[in-house]
Amino acid sequence: MADSVTDFDLVVLGGGPGGYVAAIRAAQLGIKTCVIDEQPLGGVCVNWGCIPSKALLMTAAFYQDAQHLAPELGIQLDIKGLDWRQVIQRSRDVSTKNSSGVEYLVKKLGITRLDGRFRVVRDREIEVLDKETRKNVIATVRGRNVIIATGSKNRNIPGVTVDGEKVITYHEAMILPEQPKEMVIIGAGAIGIEFAYFYAALGTKVTVIEMLPRILPIEDQESSNVLARSLKKMGIDMRTSTPVESVTVNGDKVIVKAKVGEGSQDFVGDVCLVAIGFAANTDDWGFEKVNAATDRGFIKVDEFYRTSAPGYFAIGDVIGPPQLAHVASHEGIICVEKIAEQDPEPLDYSTIPSCTYCQPQVASVGMTEQACRDKNIAIRVGKFPFTAAGKANAVGHTDGFVKLIFDEKTDRLLGAHIVGSEATEMIAELCLAKVLHATAYDIINTVHAHPTLTEAVMEAAEAAHGHATHYLGRV
Repeated sequence: MADSVTDFDLVVLGGGPGGYVAAIRAAQLGIKTCVIDEQPLGGVCVNWGCIPSKALLMTAAFYQDAQHLAPELGIQLDIKGLDWRQVIQRSRDVSTKNSSGVEYLVKKLGITRLDGRFRVVRDREIEVLDKETRKNVIATVRGRNVIIATGSKNRNIPGVTVDGEKVITYHEAMILPEQPKEMVIIGAGAIGIEFAYFYAALGTKVTVIEMLPRILPIEDQESSNVLARSLKKMGIDMRTSTPVESVTVNGDKVIVKAKVGEGSQDFVGDVCLVAIGFAANTDDWGFEKVNAATDRGFIKVDEFYRTSAPGYFAIGDVIGPPQLAHVASHEGIICVEKIAEQDPEPLDYSTIPSCTYCQPQVASVGMTEQACRDKNIAIRVGKFPFTAAGKANAVGHTDGFVKLIFDEKTDRLLGAHIVGSEATEMIAELCLAKVLHATAYDIINTVHAHPTLTEAVMEAAEAAHGHATHYLGRV
C-alpha cells in the first residue's frame, strides 16, 4: 500500500482524447502533470471507438468496391470470401499502434503516467488502485488542479439487459468472434448507422430500429434522406418511428418487439446492438466527494470548464453533448491554457464538425436548413450533386451532394452539409470558412483544384447565387 502522497500541479483523471491531450498541452506549458487511466491511453476513442471502428469501416468499403466497383473499372477479381478473424484482428492492431503512440508521447514529455483505477478520497487527493483487484492502493497523488475526463458509457433501454453476448454494445460489436447472419440494431445515430453499414456490407442481414422519424436525426433532413436511400439499396431494413417495447433472448436468437403502427412486430436476429447514445461516466470514482453541480447526470462547467467545486475542471463526454473526440481534445487544450493563466478563447460550438463514416459518408457543420427557418433567418441555399462532379464520376462514387446555407443579408456561411465518399475529409474546409465568417463569394473566389471532389463546395456556393457552372437542375 502506498503510504506517501505525490503532489502535482495538475492531475488528469482519464486518458481519452480529452484527458491525454490536456496532459500533453500541460506538459508543453511546463505544468507538472499526472494522468491516470486503467486502460491504454487513448480512451474509448482509440481503444474501442473512433480508430478501430474506422479500420472496420475501411474493410467494409474496400469489400464493397471490390464487388461492385471493380468490374466497372475493368478489374476482374475472384473474391473467395472473408477471413472474419483477420478483419477483427486488423482493427485491434490499428488500435494498439495508435495507443502505443500516445503512451510514447506522454512518456517523452515527462508526464507521470499511472496505470490503475482511481478514486477520489478527499479534496483533490486521489488514490490509484491496482486495476486487477481494484483494492490495493499503488499510489496516492494530490493535484493543485484536477481535470475530470472520464468520458461516457453506453446508455441502455430501461428493462433491457445487455449481456455482452446476444444483447451487445459498440464494444462487443467490434470484436464478435463470428459474423452474425442477422443483426438488429436499436438506434440510428452515427454509431448505429456505422455498424449497420459495416455488417451489411460484409453480408449480414441488418435491421435498424429508430424511434424518431428519420435516421441521423441531428443531421439536415436531406442528408438523412439521401443516406437512408443508399443504405436501403444495400438491403438494410430501416424502421423509423418505431419505438422498442422489449428485447428478449430465446435460445440462440434475440427478439426485439417494437411498436409498428397500431400494433407490434417482432424483429429477430442472432445479436442485438443497443446504440441509443451515451450517459456521463461518473460512477464509482468517488466524485460524490467532489460535490460538483450536475445537470441530467452531466457535470456542469463554465466556458473554461471550471466546475462548481474549487480546483476541479471537467471536459469531454462527461460534461454532455456534443460527445465527440475532437471536441474533448479542444476543450482540454482550452482548459489547460486557462489553468496556466493564458488567455484562450472559449470554444465556438457552432463550428464543430459532425461526421458519420459509413459509405456514403455524412458530414456537417453549423445550422441545418430547418433550424434556420425555425429561427426565421432568411437564407440562400446552394446545392451541388456529385453526379455532376468530374472527379466523383472518375472515381466511381457519385452518391450525395454538397449543400451550403448562407445568411441572405450578410452572405455568411451558416451551415454546410455533405453526403459523399469523402465527406468527412471535405468538411474541414467549411469548418474553417465558418470560423473565419466566410461568405459565399469568399468560397466562390477561392480557386479549387480541378479535378477534385472539393470543387463541389465551390459550385454549391455558386448555386446559392444562381450560377453554378456545371449544374443547372435541382439536387
